[in-house]
Amino acid sequence: MNSQPLPLDQIIQGNCIELLERLPEKSVDLIFADPPYNLQLQQELWRPNMTKVDAVDDCWDQFKDFAAYDHFTRTWLQACRRVLKDNGTLWVIGSYHNIFRVGTIVMDLGYWILNDVIWVKTNPMPNFRGVRFTNAQETLIWTQKIKGAPYTFNYRAMKSLNGDLQMRSDWQIPICNGKERIKVNGSKVHTTQKPEALLYRVILSSSNPGDVVLDPFFGTGTTGAVAKKLHRRWIGIEQDERYVEVARERIDAIEPPPYEEVVYTFPRKRRQPRIPFGTLLQQGLVEPGQKLFFGKKSDIAATVLANGKIKHNGFTGSIHQVGQAIQQAPCNGWEHWYYLDEATGESVVIDELRKVVRAQQGEDAV
Repeated sequence: MNSQPLPLDQIIQGNCIELLERLPEKSVDLIFADPPYNLQLQQELWRPNMTKVDAVDDCWDQFKDFAAYDHFTRTWLQACRRVLKDNGTLWVIGSYHNIFRVGTIVMDLGYWILNDVIWVKTNPMPNFRGVRFTNAQETLIWTQKIKGAPYTFNYRAMKSLNGDLQMRSDWQIPICNGKERIKVNGSKVHTTQKPEALLYRVILSSSNPGDVVLDPFFGTGTTGAVAKKLHRRWIGIEQDERYVEVARERIDAIEPPPYEEVVYTFPRKRRQPRIPFGTLLQQGLVEPGQKLFFGKKSDIAATVLANGKIKHNGFTGSIHQVGQAIQQAPCNGWEHWYYLDEATGESVVIDELRKVVRAQQGEDAV
């Protein structure tokens, strides 16, 4: 097996399984895969007004039987695992037709599932025959190559993207339509083109600028387009010559602004200096005897002790230990305990005080 240098920022045309074997081992940081779904359509679909539905009946989605599809799935997933770095992750998307079979094979091959994410389509295609519920979702499986290995997850970037609320695993995003949908002579170029908003979340959450993002089923290049906009390196593998041409034209037209670290890189909280809660006492940001409240609008209160611990209903411990005892689950006390700002009358999370300390330490270090 002769591996070749990474064809960065390029589309390689051909069979993904054969081409993956030519890439260097452990050379890719992130893989997004949108494989054939094996929809097994048995008949044409027609709308009530007797117009034909542009369904997925492409030859690339045709398989003899489930055994053939499973063999195909296992083979490309094995090939992806070889090129993925030990700290890399893989996303694969599918529908109810295939995602459960894919999930089984993913686990059999040794990948470790981190999340399943539900893409809730805000504008799904109706069920024109009226014999089933409307299919309004697809599932993404997010896996790491090796269980327990460090991996990239830009938690705070995703939280900020979600209005400073922890991002959930149900993503409400419309299907690809309007100007984003690529058409030639009024017809869709690709029947299953994914929206850029979906890939934006995938790539922003689990890669960093300069990382290599691989898509073995490149289609019309959504992965490459978003990766380029976010200053990631990318590799696309696509078998269909028509898709390759469209994808190249699409990505070549993108000219992202020059890279600036402050724009595209987000420091992770765990890398920042550790601040003990007692530091807030030492700096006069909280006072012994002050009340903290477990939640912004909660009446569950604890008393701050002079040694940096807090006390609630006879239980004394750290802000994390007391929080865990209250909710009977792991707790990051910095994000759960609030104090009353006497100047504004507003409840403020104590993590804001920790930011004040970090800012002061930064100034002192200069």
